Amino acid sequence: MSETVLVPGGRDVRATLDTAASAGARSDAVVVACPPHPQHGGHRGDERLTALSDALTDRDVDCLRIDYGAWDEGYGESTDADNAVGWARERYDRVGLFGFSFGATIALVAAAARPGLDAVCALAPTARLAPDVDAVASLDDLVAFSVPTRVLYATRDSTVDWEPVVERAADLGVETTPFESDHFFVGRAGDAGEAAATFLAARLRADR
Repeated sequence: MSETVLVPGGRDVRATLDTAASAGARSDAVVVACPPHPQHGGHRGDERLTALSDALTDRDVDCLRIDYGAWDEGYGESTDADNAVGWARERYDRVGLFGFSFGATIALVAAAARPGLDAVCALAPTARLAPDVDAVASLDDLVAFSVPTRVLYATRDSTVDWEPVVERAADLGVETTPFESDHFFVGRAGDAGEAAATFLAARLRADR
């Protein structure tokens, strides 16, 4: 089941909340999912986000897939993710963050700015969107805050500057998962969604 959510916070941020497939009580865990670059067609219906959501709801974890407000070079988009997390934390016991590409960097930056998240997973992040919207630096903060973090990347990715993120993750002991794929995970979106959902659900489920 899905419903449209208007995320509060002063920017026009719409989202789709996909609720867990099993009958009974509402899930007490949710993952906020951030889409790729909005100026390149990124939106909450992206197949990498929907693959993640399908895999999460099968594991009794809800998923809030967001769109961003007006383009703001990564700054407003980071705020959008943070506001979505704030919305989720008012309603759920445990909250995780996920993003793909541009959205993966947004997820890492937003998670580093808000201590206390239960997990963050970044799929094909780029190193930075602006000097102070920096995925590499955010990894240090996530480790300092003891936030469970996983970076998934494509070994044939020639679209974004992912190597600095993976190298810093390795230096810090953050787990990484390689996929033999291009940046867009053509034919592998389901595999990537399953891998991300397995990591996130293991840290968000009440019976973990």
